[in-house]
Order: sequence, then C-alpha cells, then structure tokens
Amino acid sequence: MVASPPPSIRPDSPELADQAGEWRSAYVHIPFCARICPYCDFAVVEGRQDLVDRYVSALVSEISMSVDWDTLDAVFIGGGTPSQVAPMLIGEILESLNDKFGLVDGVEVSMEANPEDITARSSRGYRAAGVNRLSMGVQSFDDVVLTALGRQHTGGQALRAIEDARSVFERLSIDLMYGDPTETEASWDRTLDSALAAGADHISAYSLTVELGTPLSRAVAAGAPAPDDDVQADRWERAAERLSERLIRYEVSNYATDAPCKYNLATWAQGEYVAFGLGAHGHRNGIRTRNLRRLDRYIETVEAGQRPIAGETVGSGWDRELERLMLGLRRTAGVVAGAAGQKLLEDHPEFVDAGIIEQREGRIVVVKPLLTDTVIREVLAVPPQE
Repeated sequence: MVASPPPSIRPDSPELADQAGEWRSAYVHIPFCARICPYCDFAVVEGRQDLVDRYVSALVSEISMSVDWDTLDAVFIGGGTPSQVAPMLIGEILESLNDKFGLVDGVEVSMEANPEDITARSSRGYRAAGVNRLSMGVQSFDDVVLTALGRQHTGGQALRAIEDARSVFERLSIDLMYGDPTETEASWDRTLDSALAAGADHISAYSLTVELGTPLSRAVAAGAPAPDDDVQADRWERAAERLSERLIRYEVSNYATDAPCKYNLATWAQGEYVAFGLGAHGHRNGIRTRNLRRLDRYIETVEAGQRPIAGETVGSGWDRELERLMLGLRRTAGVVAGAAGQKLLEDHPEFVDAGIIEQREGRIVVVKPLLTDTVIREVLAVPPQE
C-alpha cells in the first residue's frame, strides 16, 4: 500500500499525480434529491424519502457482497444529494466499508452536500459519522443565476452553510458552475470573490453543459438560449486568473491549497475503485463495471441476494493506454508520455508548434487547458503502434 502524501506536496506535482494511481478508493452513490436540477443527467430521483432507509440497507448489503480487496485510501459519497440522508445512515455506510475493506489511517472521506441541508448541527453529525471532507454544491452566489439553474438555496444561505461547515470540517470544497445565459461578467466576478472570501481550501469551477434528455436540453431545443462557448471560455479564463491568486490549479476545473481531492486524483491516474449504489461505475483489474440505473430494480436485485451489475467493459491493452493518456492530460502535472503519448506527438507536431502541449521530462502537459478536449479527441484516434 502506497502511503498518503504529506500535506506539503503541491496538488499539481507530478509525484503526487503518479502516486495517486496506487491508491484504492470507493465511490458510493446516493440518488435522492429534493428537486432535480434541469441540467442533471445523473442517476437520481426526486423526493422518494420513503425509500431512503431501504436503499441504505441495500447499499450495505451490496458492499457486503463485494469481492474482498485492499484497504481504502479514499471514499467519495456522491449523488444526487447525500446530505438528504441522515448522518446516522451515512455512518452505517462508512462502517460497512470499514468492515469489508478497512480504511487507512487518515482516510479521506468526501461527501457532496447542498447548502440548504448544511447547518452547524448537521455538519457535526456528518463529521461524527466519519466524513472529513465536505464538497458543497454552491454553483453561484447570484440569486438570479441560482434560480435559473433550478437551485433551492440563495447566495446568503450558501455563505451561512459554508461558515457552519468550516467550523467542523478539516477540508471544505465549493463547486461552482458558470455559463448560464442569465449570468453576467460582473455576477461571475462576484461569485468568484465570494468563493475566495469564504475560505474554502478547494474550489471546482465547471461549465454548464446541455446534456441530452435533460429538461435543459428540451428547453434549448424549444428555443431557450443555450450556453455560449465563447462566453464560457471567458468565464474559465477569469476563474483561472482569480482562483490562482490563492489556490493552485491541479486539473482543468479544480483548484486547491494543499488539499486536493484524493478520490479525483486517483481516478485521473487510472486508479482502481469499487463503486456501490444506483448507476455507480467501478474500476478493478482493468474491468469497468456499471450498476443498474432504475431505483426499484437496484433495490429488488440486491434484496434478492444478487449484485446489481448492469454490465462491464474489459479494455484492451491499447484501449487502456489511450484511457491512461486521456485521463492524465486533464491534470496540470500532465502524464507520462508512454507509447500512446509518443504516437500523439509524432502524428500531431502542430500541437507542439502551436504551444498547445509540451514535453517536460518525459511527460506530456497541456499548456492551453481550454484546448484539452481538442487534444483528447485526437488521442481517441491514435492508432496502435505496429
């Protein structure tokens, strides 16, 4: 087992990026939401609090049915809205993971939360349950933008929730979202100002994306304004400029002080992780699995004593090499070039000539992060070496 890094290691260091591939992680999905956001295409359900206890019991059973594995370095409880589930139940889930796999000393346990669910009391409850890193879905501190995004909190509520959480949690992350047509340059600046002033040690800034099948995609198809690519590029650049005043960018959309998200670092390093819950995706021994996405089928399958696997993908050697490169290119530290990286450089010298990517001590680094997806699309077309 590779030891966790000391906190003095920069989040964008190549050493940390590569070490993370040896960590063992678990993802736990909580699908419940008070209201589903119009842009969301995750495996979620609205309401259905009547099924929470039964779902958590199924989660615990699914964990117990899993094949034995290594001790866990990181746990990420995502959703959905995990803060819709009582701290006691979150504690039961973490206890079951510890019983099945064990948790290393200093394990990072992250949990997503919505501001309207977080108070000083709830924060103490989740901390007592074993959560030590809270990831709060703020999205914006502008009430007009929050309404357009379908969020249920106000900017003021978010600030109060952050203050309550900071008094309890060792690590606090804020998620932001930019690019909604109601957002202005001034309002985005105010959101960045508020996020920095709030004192979180991790901030993620993601663009609003129109996913097929979501209420947002139907609204855009019916004539509602769509996010503008050029505006979103401007918003990303503004975020990079402002957030880098206090934090270090270690991935295209993620910034941290000395507290990067260990689970995310592991997944970007093609690390292995077990996954539990509705629609959850796991990765072990080169096999990627996915769980059932219908809540009733998931619960009934587990209650019948069967694992809720809907399918799996076994990657070939070259496919895994391309995947390693694509995942690693998102990191500020880049990725060891390897066979696929060398082929990319040979086939696309224009990327180097244009200053889009660089070679640094055997690594490939994207130095124009807004073009990361462009580079990754070309990676997909890299043919195997003969």
